[in-house]
Amino acid sequence: MTAPHPETASGLTPPPGCPAHAHGGAAGIGATGLRRIYGPEAERDPRALYEALRREHGPVAPVLLHGDLPAWMVLGHRENLEVMRSPSRFSRDSRIWRMFREGRVSADSPLRPMVDWQPVCVFADGQEHERLRAAVTDSLEQFDRRGIRRYVIRYTDQLVDAFADRGHADLIAEFAEKLPMLVMTQLLGMPEEYGPRLTDAALDLMKGSETALTSNEFVVRTLRALTDRKKTVPGHDLATRLIAHEAELTDDEVLEHLRLVLVAANETTVNLIANTLRMVLTDRRFRANLTGGHMTLPDALEQVLWDEPPLSVIPGRWATGDTVLGGQQIRAGDMLLLGLAAGNTDPEIRPDLTKPLHGNRAHLSFSSGPHECPGQDIGRAIADTGIDTLLARLPDLRLAVADTELSVRAAWLSGRLEALPVSFTPPVRVGAPAARPPRDFASTAPGPLPDPAPTAPAEPGHNAAAGQSGGAWWKSLFR
Repeated sequence: MTAPHPETASGLTPPPGCPAHAHGGAAGIGATGLRRIYGPEAERDPRALYEALRREHGPVAPVLLHGDLPAWMVLGHRENLEVMRSPSRFSRDSRIWRMFREGRVSADSPLRPMVDWQPVCVFADGQEHERLRAAVTDSLEQFDRRGIRRYVIRYTDQLVDAFADRGHADLIAEFAEKLPMLVMTQLLGMPEEYGPRLTDAALDLMKGSETALTSNEFVVRTLRALTDRKKTVPGHDLATRLIAHEAELTDDEVLEHLRLVLVAANETTVNLIANTLRMVLTDRRFRANLTGGHMTLPDALEQVLWDEPPLSVIPGRWATGDTVLGGQQIRAGDMLLLGLAAGNTDPEIRPDLTKPLHGNRAHLSFSSGPHECPGQDIGRAIADTGIDTLLARLPDLRLAVADTELSVRAAWLSGRLEALPVSFTPPVRVGAPAARPPRDFASTAPGPLPDPAPTAPAEPGHNAAAGQSGGAWWKSLFR
Protein backbone atom coordinates (compact mmCIF):
# COMPACT_ATOMS: atom_id res chain seq x y z
CA MET A 1 0.00 0.00 0.00
CA THR A 2 1.19 3.52 -0.57
CA ALA A 3 1.21 4.45 3.12
CA PRO A 4 4.68 3.90 4.62
CA HIS A 5 5.21 0.80 6.70
CA PRO A 6 5.95 1.17 10.43
CA GLU A 7 9.58 0.10 9.99
CA THR A 8 10.53 2.64 7.33
CA ALA A 9 11.41 5.45 9.70
CA SER A 10 14.21 3.61 11.47
CA GLY A 11 14.67 0.45 9.46
CA LEU A 12 13.60 -1.67 12.44
CA THR A 13 10.21 -2.77 13.72
CA PRO A 14 9.70 -2.74 17.51
CA PRO A 15 8.06 -5.92 18.78
CA PRO A 16 4.33 -5.79 19.65
CA GLY A 17 3.82 -4.27 23.08
CA CYS A 18 7.03 -2.24 22.89
CA PRO A 19 6.74 1.35 24.20
CA ALA A 20 7.69 2.53 20.72
CA HIS A 21 4.29 1.26 19.63
CA ALA A 22 2.36 2.45 22.63
CA HIS A 23 3.66 6.01 22.54
CA GLY A 24 4.12 6.64 18.84
CA GLY A 25 2.65 10.11 18.73
CA ALA A 26 -0.90 11.14 19.65
CA ALA A 27 -3.30 8.72 21.33
CA GLY A 28 -4.35 6.01 18.93
CA ILE A 29 -1.77 7.09 16.35
CA GLY A 30 1.13 4.86 15.32
CA ALA A 31 4.67 5.91 14.56
CA THR A 32 3.73 6.43 10.91
CA GLY A 33 0.93 8.85 11.75
CA LEU A 34 -1.73 6.29 10.80
CA ARG A 35 -4.63 5.64 13.12
CA ARG A 36 -4.84 2.38 15.02
CA ILE A 37 -8.18 0.57 14.92
CA TYR A 38 -7.35 -1.48 18.03
CA GLY A 39 -6.62 -0.62 21.63
CA PRO A 40 -8.44 1.53 24.22
CA GLU A 41 -8.36 4.79 22.25
CA ALA A 42 -9.85 3.25 19.11
CA GLU A 43 -12.38 1.17 21.02
CA ARG A 44 -13.67 4.03 23.16
CA ASP A 45 -15.75 5.43 20.27
CA PRO A 46 -15.43 3.40 17.03
CA ARG A 47 -18.04 5.47 15.21
CA ALA A 48 -16.11 8.67 15.85
CA LEU A 49 -12.97 6.92 14.62
CA TYR A 50 -14.67 5.88 11.37
CA GLU A 51 -15.90 9.41 10.73
CA ALA A 52 -12.44 10.85 11.44
CA LEU A 53 -10.95 8.39 8.94
CA ARG A 54 -13.62 9.33 6.40
CA ARG A 55 -12.86 13.04 6.78
CA GLU A 56 -9.11 12.49 6.48
CA HIS A 57 -8.97 9.92 3.67
CA GLY A 58 -12.38 9.52 2.00
CA PRO A 59 -14.13 6.16 1.46
CA VAL A 60 -10.95 4.07 1.87
CA ALA A 61 -8.45 4.81 4.65
CA PRO A 62 -5.01 3.44 5.63
CA VAL A 63 -5.02 2.10 9.21
CA LEU A 64 -2.91 0.01 11.59
CA LEU A 65 -3.87 -3.42 12.94
CA HIS A 66 -2.60 -5.24 16.04
CA GLY A 67 1.19 -5.07 16.08
CA ASP A 68 0.93 -1.89 13.96
CA LEU A 69 0.52 -3.88 10.77
CA PRO A 70 -0.80 -1.79 7.86
CA ALA A 71 -4.19 -2.39 6.24
CA TRP A 72 -6.98 -0.52 4.46
CA MET A 73 -10.34 0.24 6.07
CA VAL A 74 -13.18 0.41 3.52
CA LEU A 75 -15.63 3.04 4.78
CA GLY A 76 -17.88 3.75 1.78
CA HIS A 77 -21.05 1.77 1.11
CA ARG A 78 -20.39 1.52 -2.65
CA GLU A 79 -16.73 0.70 -2.10
CA ASN A 80 -17.64 -2.09 0.32
CA LEU A 81 -20.00 -3.59 -2.25
CA GLU A 82 -17.30 -3.30 -4.92
CA VAL A 83 -14.89 -5.31 -2.76
CA MET A 84 -17.52 -7.86 -1.70
CA ARG A 85 -18.65 -8.50 -5.28
CA SER A 86 -15.22 -8.60 -6.97
CA PRO A 87 -13.49 -11.80 -5.81
CA SER A 88 -11.12 -11.74 -8.79
CA ARG A 89 -9.64 -8.44 -7.51
CA PHE A 90 -10.12 -8.94 -3.78
CA SER A 91 -9.59 -12.52 -2.70
CA ARG A 92 -10.59 -14.24 0.54
CA ASP A 93 -7.40 -16.31 0.52
CA SER A 94 -5.41 -14.84 3.40
CA ARG A 95 -2.24 -16.67 2.37
CA ILE A 96 -1.51 -13.90 -0.12
CA TRP A 97 -1.31 -11.26 2.65
CA ARG A 98 2.09 -9.58 2.38
CA MET A 99 2.42 -9.44 6.16
CA PHE A 100 2.36 -13.24 6.23
CA ARG A 101 4.84 -13.50 3.38
CA GLU A 102 7.20 -11.03 5.07
CA GLY A 103 6.98 -12.89 8.39
CA ARG A 104 5.62 -9.89 10.27
CA VAL A 105 2.67 -11.60 11.98
CA SER A 106 3.82 -13.05 15.30
CA ALA A 107 2.84 -16.58 16.26
CA ASP A 108 0.79 -15.29 19.20
CA SER A 109 -0.87 -12.42 17.33
CA PRO A 110 -4.55 -11.97 18.27
CA LEU A 111 -5.21 -11.57 14.54
CA ARG A 112 -4.42 -15.20 13.80
CA PRO A 113 -7.72 -16.82 14.88
CA MET A 114 -9.51 -14.52 12.43
CA VAL A 115 -7.11 -14.35 9.48
CA ASP A 116 -5.09 -17.57 9.48
CA TRP A 117 -6.06 -19.51 6.37
CA GLN A 118 -8.43 -22.40 7.09
CA PRO A 119 -10.10 -24.99 4.83
CA VAL A 120 -13.47 -23.22 4.90
CA CYS A 121 -15.61 -21.49 2.31
CA VAL A 122 -14.87 -17.98 3.62
CA PHE A 123 -11.17 -18.40 2.75
CA ALA A 124 -11.81 -19.85 -0.71
CA ASP A 125 -12.74 -18.47 -4.13
CA GLY A 126 -13.97 -19.93 -7.41
CA GLN A 127 -14.89 -23.60 -7.71
CA GLU A 128 -13.45 -24.53 -4.32
CA HIS A 129 -15.62 -21.87 -2.72
CA GLU A 130 -18.68 -23.18 -4.54
CA ARG A 131 -18.02 -26.74 -3.33
CA LEU A 132 -17.57 -25.77 0.31
CA ARG A 133 -20.33 -23.18 0.30
CA ALA A 134 -22.82 -25.68 -1.15
CA ALA A 135 -22.15 -28.05 1.75
CA VAL A 136 -22.95 -25.31 4.28
CA THR A 137 -26.00 -23.83 2.56
CA ASP A 138 -27.52 -27.23 1.73
CA SER A 139 -27.04 -28.39 5.31
CA LEU A 140 -28.52 -25.21 6.80
CA GLU A 141 -31.48 -25.22 4.43
CA GLN A 142 -32.55 -28.67 5.65
CA PHE A 143 -33.52 -27.25 9.03
CA ASP A 144 -37.24 -26.71 9.53
CA ARG A 145 -37.72 -23.04 10.44
CA ARG A 146 -40.65 -23.97 12.69
CA GLY A 147 -38.38 -26.44 14.46
CA ILE A 148 -35.80 -23.72 15.04
CA ARG A 149 -38.46 -21.44 16.45
CA ARG A 150 -39.60 -24.19 18.82
CA TYR A 151 -36.06 -24.44 20.16
CA VAL A 152 -35.93 -20.65 20.56
CA ILE A 153 -39.23 -20.54 22.47
CA ARG A 154 -38.16 -23.47 24.65
CA TYR A 155 -34.88 -21.88 25.70
CA THR A 156 -36.35 -18.40 26.02
CA ASP A 157 -38.93 -19.79 28.45
CA GLN A 158 -36.19 -21.53 30.43
CA LEU A 159 -34.09 -18.38 30.63
CA VAL A 160 -37.04 -16.19 31.61
CA ASP A 161 -38.16 -18.73 34.23
CA ALA A 162 -34.76 -18.40 35.90
CA PHE A 163 -35.26 -14.67 36.67
CA ALA A 164 -38.98 -13.97 36.25
CA ASP A 165 -39.84 -14.18 39.97
CA ARG A 166 -37.21 -11.57 40.88
CA GLY A 167 -38.81 -8.72 38.98
CA HIS A 168 -35.44 -7.59 37.62
CA ALA A 169 -32.70 -8.97 35.36
CA ASP A 170 -29.73 -8.14 33.17
CA LEU A 171 -30.92 -9.01 29.67
CA ILE A 172 -27.37 -9.25 28.34
CA ALA A 173 -25.84 -11.73 30.80
CA GLU A 174 -29.09 -13.59 31.52
CA PHE A 175 -30.68 -13.65 28.07
CA ALA A 176 -28.94 -12.27 24.96
CA GLU A 177 -25.57 -13.92 25.63
CA LYS A 178 -27.13 -17.32 26.35
CA LEU A 179 -30.00 -17.83 23.92
CA PRO A 180 -28.17 -18.05 20.54
CA MET A 181 -25.53 -20.52 21.73
CA LEU A 182 -28.12 -22.74 23.42
CA VAL A 183 -30.02 -22.92 20.12
CA MET A 184 -26.89 -23.39 18.02
CA THR A 185 -25.59 -26.24 20.18
CA GLN A 186 -28.82 -28.06 19.39
CA LEU A 187 -28.55 -27.37 15.67
CA LEU A 188 -24.94 -28.58 15.66
CA GLY A 189 -25.82 -31.70 17.65
CA MET A 190 -24.19 -30.82 20.99
CA PRO A 191 -25.48 -31.19 24.53
CA GLU A 192 -26.74 -27.84 25.80
CA GLU A 193 -24.30 -27.98 28.75
CA TYR A 194 -21.57 -26.86 26.35
CA GLY A 195 -23.42 -23.66 25.45
CA PRO A 196 -22.12 -21.35 28.21
CA ARG A 197 -18.49 -22.50 27.87
CA LEU A 198 -18.60 -22.05 24.11
CA THR A 199 -20.27 -18.65 24.53
CA ASP A 200 -17.38 -17.37 26.65
CA ALA A 201 -14.77 -18.80 24.28
CA ALA A 202 -16.46 -17.37 21.17
CA LEU A 203 -16.75 -13.91 22.74
CA ASP A 204 -13.10 -13.94 23.78
CA LEU A 205 -12.06 -15.03 20.29
CA MET A 206 -13.98 -12.19 18.63
CA LYS A 207 -12.48 -9.62 21.02
CA GLY A 208 -8.98 -10.52 19.85
CA SER A 209 -7.79 -10.62 23.45
CA GLU A 210 -4.52 -12.08 24.72
CA THR A 211 -6.33 -15.37 25.42
CA ALA A 212 -7.97 -15.57 21.98
CA LEU A 213 -5.72 -18.42 20.89
CA THR A 214 -6.53 -20.45 24.01
CA SER A 215 -10.24 -19.85 23.48
CA ASN A 216 -9.92 -20.92 19.87
CA GLU A 217 -8.21 -24.14 20.97
CA PHE A 218 -11.11 -24.92 23.31
CA VAL A 219 -13.64 -24.41 20.51
CA VAL A 220 -11.64 -26.59 18.12
CA ARG A 221 -11.15 -29.34 20.70
CA THR A 222 -14.87 -29.46 21.47
CA LEU A 223 -15.88 -29.54 17.82
CA ARG A 224 -13.32 -32.23 16.99
CA ALA A 225 -14.83 -34.45 19.69
CA LEU A 226 -18.28 -33.75 18.25
CA THR A 227 -17.19 -34.62 14.71
CA ASP A 228 -15.61 -37.89 15.82
CA ARG A 229 -18.77 -38.84 17.67
CA LYS A 230 -21.16 -38.05 14.81
CA LYS A 231 -19.32 -40.46 12.53
CA THR A 232 -20.52 -43.33 14.71
CA VAL A 233 -23.68 -41.80 16.23
CA PRO A 234 -25.29 -39.67 13.48
CA GLY A 235 -28.29 -37.49 14.13
CA HIS A 236 -30.52 -34.82 12.61
CA ASP A 237 -28.00 -32.01 13.03
CA LEU A 238 -25.56 -29.84 11.13
CA ALA A 239 -22.49 -31.92 12.01
CA THR A 240 -24.05 -35.10 10.62
CA ARG A 241 -25.23 -33.35 7.46
CA LEU A 242 -21.83 -31.87 6.73
CA ILE A 243 -20.15 -35.24 7.19
CA ALA A 244 -22.62 -36.93 4.81
CA HIS A 245 -22.79 -34.17 2.18
CA GLU A 246 -21.96 -35.05 -1.43
CA ALA A 247 -19.16 -32.46 -1.38
CA GLU A 248 -17.20 -35.07 0.60
CA LEU A 249 -15.66 -32.69 3.10
CA THR A 250 -12.52 -33.79 4.89
CA ASP A 251 -12.52 -34.04 8.69
CA ASP A 252 -10.73 -30.70 8.94
CA GLU A 253 -13.22 -29.07 6.57
CA VAL A 254 -16.16 -30.35 8.62
CA LEU A 255 -14.60 -29.14 11.86
CA GLU A 256 -13.71 -25.69 10.54
CA HIS A 257 -17.15 -25.12 9.03
CA LEU A 258 -18.78 -26.06 12.32
CA ARG A 259 -16.48 -23.57 14.04
CA LEU A 260 -17.33 -20.92 11.47
CA VAL A 261 -21.10 -21.37 11.86
CA LEU A 262 -20.92 -21.55 15.65
CA VAL A 263 -18.75 -18.48 16.24
CA ALA A 264 -20.24 -16.27 13.54
CA ALA A 265 -23.86 -17.13 14.35
CA ASN A 266 -23.39 -16.61 18.08
CA GLU A 267 -21.60 -13.27 17.90
CA THR A 268 -23.91 -11.71 15.35
CA THR A 269 -27.15 -12.94 16.92
CA VAL A 270 -26.17 -11.95 20.47
CA ASN A 271 -25.46 -8.43 19.27
CA LEU A 272 -28.64 -8.28 17.18
CA ILE A 273 -30.78 -9.27 20.18
CA ALA A 274 -28.97 -6.88 22.54
CA ASN A 275 -29.08 -3.92 20.16
CA THR A 276 -32.76 -4.44 19.34
CA LEU A 277 -33.75 -4.63 23.00
CA ARG A 278 -31.73 -1.51 23.74
CA MET A 279 -33.46 0.34 20.90
CA VAL A 280 -36.88 -0.77 22.16
CA LEU A 281 -36.18 0.45 25.69
CA THR A 282 -34.26 3.68 25.02
CA ASP A 283 -34.91 5.15 21.55
CA ARG A 284 -37.99 7.38 21.39
CA ARG A 285 -37.97 7.46 17.58
CA PHE A 286 -37.85 3.70 17.51
CA ARG A 287 -40.67 3.41 20.03
CA ALA A 288 -42.82 5.96 18.20
CA ASN A 289 -42.60 4.03 14.95
CA LEU A 290 -43.57 0.81 16.72
CA THR A 291 -46.35 2.34 18.79
CA GLY A 292 -47.86 4.02 15.75
CA GLY A 293 -47.87 0.81 13.76
CA HIS A 294 -45.34 2.17 11.26
CA MET A 295 -42.87 -0.61 12.01
CA THR A 296 -43.25 -4.36 12.51
CA LEU A 297 -40.80 -6.52 14.45
CA PRO A 298 -39.02 -7.70 11.26
CA ASP A 299 -38.79 -4.03 10.21
CA ALA A 300 -37.34 -3.20 13.62
CA LEU A 301 -34.64 -5.82 13.22
CA GLU A 302 -33.67 -4.44 9.81
CA GLN A 303 -33.48 -0.91 11.23
CA VAL A 304 -31.12 -2.18 13.94
CA LEU A 305 -29.03 -3.94 11.29
CA TRP A 306 -28.62 -0.54 9.60
CA ASP A 307 -27.88 1.47 12.75
CA GLU A 308 -26.02 -1.06 14.91
CA PRO A 309 -24.70 -3.95 12.78
CA PRO A 310 -23.73 -7.04 14.82
CA LEU A 311 -20.21 -6.90 13.36
CA SER A 312 -18.58 -3.51 12.82
CA VAL A 313 -15.68 -4.82 10.74
CA ILE A 314 -14.95 -7.99 8.77
CA PRO A 315 -11.33 -8.96 8.10
CA GLY A 316 -10.78 -9.16 5.33
CA ARG A 317 -10.04 -9.26 1.68
CA TRP A 318 -6.62 -9.37 0.07
CA ALA A 319 -5.77 -7.62 -3.17
CA THR A 320 -4.78 -10.06 -5.93
CA GLY A 321 -2.93 -7.32 -7.82
CA ASP A 322 -2.23 -3.60 -7.84
CA THR A 323 -5.53 -1.74 -8.15
CA VAL A 324 -7.37 1.47 -7.26
CA LEU A 325 -10.27 1.68 -4.80
CA GLY A 326 -11.91 4.84 -3.53
CA GLY A 327 -9.07 6.93 -4.95
CA GLN A 328 -6.41 4.93 -3.08
CA GLN A 329 -3.61 2.93 -4.68
CA ILE A 330 -3.88 -0.63 -3.35
CA ARG A 331 -0.88 -2.96 -3.75
CA ALA A 332 -1.00 -6.69 -4.39
CA GLY A 333 -1.16 -8.56 -1.09
CA ASP A 334 -2.63 -5.66 0.91
CA MET A 335 -5.37 -6.47 3.42
CA LEU A 336 -8.71 -4.68 3.21
CA LEU A 337 -11.13 -4.53 6.14
CA LEU A 338 -14.82 -4.34 5.32
CA GLY A 339 -16.20 -1.48 7.41
CA LEU A 340 -19.82 -2.59 7.77
CA ALA A 341 -20.80 -0.04 10.42
CA ALA A 342 -19.08 2.79 8.55
CA GLY A 343 -20.64 1.75 5.24
CA ASN A 344 -24.11 1.65 6.76
CA THR A 345 -23.76 5.30 7.84
CA ASP A 346 -22.12 6.51 4.63
CA PRO A 347 -23.52 10.05 4.04
CA GLU A 348 -23.55 9.33 0.31
CA ILE A 349 -26.46 6.93 0.80
CA ARG A 350 -27.81 8.06 4.20
CA PRO A 351 -27.58 11.83 4.46
CA ASP A 352 -30.20 11.77 7.25
CA LEU A 353 -29.48 9.04 9.80
CA THR A 354 -32.72 9.77 11.67
CA LYS A 355 -34.87 8.73 8.72
CA PRO A 356 -36.24 5.17 9.21
CA LEU A 357 -35.53 2.58 6.53
CA HIS A 358 -38.62 0.37 6.67
CA GLY A 359 -38.17 -2.90 4.81
CA ASN A 360 -34.85 -1.83 3.30
CA ARG A 361 -32.33 -4.70 3.34
CA ALA A 362 -29.57 -2.92 1.43
CA HIS A 363 -27.44 -2.69 4.58
CA LEU A 364 -24.03 -4.38 4.71
CA SER A 365 -24.55 -6.25 7.97
CA PHE A 366 -24.54 -9.71 6.36
CA SER A 367 -22.07 -8.79 3.62
CA SER A 368 -22.94 -9.28 -0.06
CA GLY A 369 -21.73 -11.13 -3.13
CA PRO A 370 -20.51 -14.74 -3.12
CA HIS A 371 -19.59 -14.59 0.57
CA GLU A 372 -22.90 -13.22 1.86
CA CYS A 373 -23.79 -14.80 5.22
CA PRO A 374 -25.57 -18.12 4.54
CA GLY A 375 -27.12 -18.32 8.03
CA GLN A 376 -28.64 -14.86 8.25
CA ASP A 377 -32.23 -16.14 8.22
CA ILE A 378 -31.49 -18.43 11.16
CA GLY A 379 -30.04 -15.48 13.05
CA ARG A 380 -33.11 -13.40 12.28
CA ALA A 381 -35.38 -16.25 13.42
CA ILE A 382 -33.56 -16.58 16.76
CA ALA A 383 -33.65 -12.82 17.40
CA ASP A 384 -37.24 -12.33 16.19
CA THR A 385 -38.73 -15.27 18.09
CA GLY A 386 -36.61 -14.77 21.20
CA ILE A 387 -37.53 -11.10 21.58
CA ASP A 388 -41.18 -11.77 20.76
CA THR A 389 -41.39 -14.52 23.40
CA LEU A 390 -39.50 -12.50 26.02
CA LEU A 391 -41.71 -9.45 25.73
CA ALA A 392 -44.89 -11.52 25.60
CA ARG A 393 -43.85 -13.10 28.90
CA LEU A 394 -42.85 -9.73 30.43
CA PRO A 395 -45.05 -7.11 28.72
CA ASP A 396 -44.21 -4.25 31.13
CA LEU A 397 -40.46 -4.61 30.70
CA ARG A 398 -38.66 -1.31 31.33
CA LEU A 399 -35.12 -0.05 31.67
CA ALA A 400 -33.98 -0.03 35.31
CA VAL A 401 -31.32 2.68 34.88
CA ALA A 402 -30.94 5.88 32.90
CA ASP A 403 -30.05 5.13 29.30
CA THR A 404 -26.93 7.29 29.74
CA GLU A 405 -25.62 4.66 32.18
CA LEU A 406 -25.54 1.94 29.52
CA SER A 407 -22.07 1.24 28.17
CA VAL A 408 -20.74 -0.66 25.19
CA ARG A 409 -17.62 -2.78 25.41
CA ALA A 410 -16.04 -2.22 22.04
CA ALA A 411 -13.53 -4.41 20.25
CA TRP A 412 -11.97 -4.04 16.84
CA LEU A 413 -14.56 -6.32 15.17
CA SER A 414 -17.71 -5.51 17.10
CA GLY A 415 -19.22 -3.69 20.03
CA ARG A 416 -21.07 -5.48 22.80
CA LEU A 417 -23.54 -3.85 25.18
CA GLU A 418 -22.11 -4.69 28.61
CA ALA A 419 -25.38 -4.80 30.54
CA LEU A 420 -29.06 -4.06 30.04
CA PRO A 421 -30.66 -3.93 33.52
CA VAL A 422 -34.45 -4.07 33.41
CA SER A 423 -37.33 -4.33 35.84
CA PHE A 424 -40.83 -5.75 35.39
CA THR A 425 -43.80 -7.11 37.27
CA PRO A 426 -43.22 -10.77 38.12
CA PRO A 427 -45.79 -12.84 36.25
CA VAL A 428 -48.42 -14.61 38.33
CA ARG A 429 -48.01 -18.38 38.25
CA VAL A 430 -51.39 -20.11 38.29
CA GLY A 431 -50.97 -23.82 38.95
CA ALA A 432 -47.55 -23.79 37.29
CA PRO A 433 -44.65 -25.69 38.84
CA ALA A 434 -41.91 -23.65 40.43
CA ALA A 435 -39.09 -22.76 38.08
CA ARG A 436 -36.10 -25.03 38.28
CA PRO A 437 -32.95 -23.30 39.59
CA PRO A 438 -30.57 -22.39 36.77
CA ARG A 439 -27.93 -25.02 36.13
CA ASP A 440 -24.45 -24.24 37.37
CA PHE A 441 -22.34 -24.40 34.22
CA ALA A 442 -19.20 -23.02 35.80
CA SER A 443 -18.05 -26.47 36.90
CA THR A 444 -18.54 -28.06 33.48
CA ALA A 445 -15.13 -29.46 32.61
CA PRO A 446 -14.05 -29.74 28.97
CA GLY A 447 -13.80 -33.30 27.77
CA PRO A 448 -15.53 -35.89 25.61
CA LEU A 449 -19.08 -35.11 24.63
CA PRO A 450 -21.55 -36.92 26.90
CA ASP A 451 -24.05 -39.39 25.51
CA PRO A 452 -26.93 -37.69 23.71
CA ALA A 453 -30.30 -37.52 25.42
CA PRO A 454 -32.49 -40.46 24.37
CA THR A 455 -35.58 -38.38 23.75
CA ALA A 456 -36.28 -35.48 21.42
CA PRO A 457 -37.19 -32.10 22.94
CA ALA A 458 -40.86 -31.83 23.74
CA GLU A 459 -43.11 -29.18 22.28
CA PRO A 460 -42.66 -26.28 24.70
CA GLY A 461 -45.58 -25.04 26.73
CA HIS A 462 -45.42 -21.28 26.93
CA ASN A 463 -47.56 -18.25 27.51
CA ALA A 464 -50.20 -18.05 24.81
CA ALA A 465 -49.24 -14.45 24.18
CA ALA A 466 -45.95 -15.62 22.78
CA GLY A 467 -47.72 -16.98 19.76
CA GLN A 468 -49.30 -13.65 18.85
CA SER A 469 -48.20 -11.73 15.80
CA GLY A 470 -45.27 -9.38 16.21
CA GLY A 471 -47.36 -6.22 16.63
CA ALA A 472 -49.42 -7.37 19.62
CA TRP A 473 -46.80 -7.16 22.35
CA TRP A 474 -45.33 -3.94 20.93
CA LYS A 475 -48.66 -2.21 21.59
CA SER A 476 -48.98 -3.69 25.08
CA LEU A 477 -45.39 -2.72 25.87
CA PHE A 478 -45.88 0.96 24.99
CA ARG A 479 -49.53 1.31 26.02
